[in-house]
Amino acid sequence: MERGIPHGKTWLGIAALTLFSSAFFWRCANIGAPQGGPKDTIPPKVMGATPAFNTTNFTGTRIYITFDEYVQLKDQQKEFFTSPQLKKTPTLLVKGRGVQIDILDTLKPNTTYALNFGSSVCDNNEGNPLNGFRYVFSTGPEIDSMFMSGYTVDAYKKDSVKKTLIFFYDAADSAFLREPFLRLADPFRPDSLPAFDSTVFNVKPDAIARAENNGIFIAQNLKPIDYRVYAIEDTNGNLAYEPGVDKIGFLDGVFNPSDLPDFMAWYDTTRRYMTAEPQLFIRMFTDRQFKRQNLAEQKRPLQHKIELYFNAPYPQIDSLVLDGIDSSRIITEYVTPGRDTINLWLDVPGEELPDTITGRITYLKHDSLNQLVPNTDKLKLFWKYIETKEEERAREKEEKERERAEREGETYTPPEKPNPFKYNLSARGEINPEDNVTISFDYPLVEMDSSRISLVRFGEGEDMYRVRYELRRDSVDIRKWMLSAQWIPEQKYQLVIPDSVFLDVAGQRNDSIKADFSILSPDKFGTLTVNVKGQTDSSRYILQLLNDKNSVLQEKRDAVTGKYIFRYVNPGDVKLRVIDDVNGNGQWDTGDLILRKQPERVEIYIPESGNEMIAMKANWDIEITVDMADLFKPVDIMDIREQLRKQELLRAQRLIEERIKKAQQQQQQQNTQRSRNASGAFNPTGAFNTGNRMF
Repeated sequence: MERGIPHGKTWLGIAALTLFSSAFFWRCANIGAPQGGPKDTIPPKVMGATPAFNTTNFTGTRIYITFDEYVQLKDQQKEFFTSPQLKKTPTLLVKGRGVQIDILDTLKPNTTYALNFGSSVCDNNEGNPLNGFRYVFSTGPEIDSMFMSGYTVDAYKKDSVKKTLIFFYDAADSAFLREPFLRLADPFRPDSLPAFDSTVFNVKPDAIARAENNGIFIAQNLKPIDYRVYAIEDTNGNLAYEPGVDKIGFLDGVFNPSDLPDFMAWYDTTRRYMTAEPQLFIRMFTDRQFKRQNLAEQKRPLQHKIELYFNAPYPQIDSLVLDGIDSSRIITEYVTPGRDTINLWLDVPGEELPDTITGRITYLKHDSLNQLVPNTDKLKLFWKYIETKEEERAREKEEKERERAEREGETYTPPEKPNPFKYNLSARGEINPEDNVTISFDYPLVEMDSSRISLVRFGEGEDMYRVRYELRRDSVDIRKWMLSAQWIPEQKYQLVIPDSVFLDVAGQRNDSIKADFSILSPDKFGTLTVNVKGQTDSSRYILQLLNDKNSVLQEKRDAVTGKYIFRYVNPGDVKLRVIDDVNGNGQWDTGDLILRKQPERVEIYIPESGNEMIAMKANWDIEITVDMADLFKPVDIMDIREQLRKQELLRAQRLIEERIKKAQQQQQQQNTQRSRNASGAFNPTGAFNTGNRMF
């Protein structure tokens, strides 16, 4: 029952349809259900309002909307909002078979207002929501009647961002603001900026819309004027942008609904809300430059470990002093890419470490004027060993055994305690030679005698061959080491690490380690070859192979024109994500709202079939060519619409397949139950009939 609705410039026809969309489409074929029948799935139906819908020259403060049944309000703080935004949110009260709205603010003259209820109005019995319900009025003689549609998407993941707020600003009244504004978390930028945009912080939007779960929004009751458009994730539901918390997106230039191409809108009977072809495309990102820098927390969870948490990425630390501890015995580990979480490992014998370590750290912190200035915080870090319940029980048991032995005149031998040295070795079973062998430790290592480590390969019969290997520390994780060699597929290997090869900062040494494993055969995997055709000779890209859950399986950085091979790809569906690495730093760079800098573009390679998923099979070689000039060509809204259309067809196909599978499972369960009933029918005598005998 999905129907297309042609779009005219004024959209007068669809206004009423959107207003009553849920009631109309769900009432058209269902009058009601008799008592004891199927579960009620019909949302409330609007019967009328006082003042009437689309009232002009509105002067009142109270509105009452009636429904055909008793209703309730759910999540109104999250779902309800006004457009334009009012300083004081109207109060909503359920009275009888209706909802009373009291306006607490003074309304602006000659302004069209929309009260957007979202899905907050539900029937009282089953909680069926009346999705997309709105009440519109004007304090002037006319109702603004223009429409605009769009699509909000995560700039990196390329997934739709649901329930975003779309802010529309009159371009004539909201030129870029140039007064001094906070420039956060980046000490390397100049203090004087040429021009920047702080509109969303200092100006209330002239109109607000909200995207649905599929990222599509339909903004209604707009004027035929130029707008500047922003999208806000609004994680906390406060109708305001919280930098560093909410995603944000903005469009370059201005947009007038009367100048945009027509679009089709329809009621999605599966999702149960209005959707449309987008006219605008907004890429959303988290602007990391907005977090205020300060030392948020200091902890000492282990005797040899200190954790420092900063509120913003890339803290600039001038000095760090721990009283009584030589700075050369402090090992620094950056836990997060932005270095806002730092572990300090103390390469000091445990008996020399006090319960409380004091010190000080000097770093750049934002002051009350949002300027980065030197600041010194005192450090006070306490740690004391606390027994676990299991350790307490074991100690009490040991004490009882010792006392018993002493009473009976026996020599007591305490049980051997487990080695506290902890590690995780990936060399188990079959391993992928692309991954090599990894060893992760709980503590950083301070000594290693790698000459004692042995790696052998088993040949025919009892033949054994020593294998040359390389053991190196991971470039990011200082507690992770990688062992690589010239692996031979389908061959068996044995890794032997004698005791005391490793020594960590806590003074702990390893017990002997032995691992047997084999190398997987390439015949069990697929190979994907990507021929890259760059936009220019200097263009750099990041190629990421993703699974169907959007997890990165393999990555090729600093890709230029040439051939790149993804080997040992597990059978299944994968897709190729490409990042246009403009600055060539090997990572995706987010946007900057203040400087109006868009994030680096990310695109998914889509074959001619239109399905972004590439089916990998065992022992298959697939080769594709990616023309970056075509992949990163200027965004065309018609291309976006076509991509969404194909995605929707695939979604519908998957939905049909899931329903068929579910129906088959239900049928199978029914057949199984009938079979059981036939073979063991209940007998009135209290026994089960299984043929001629009674049991």
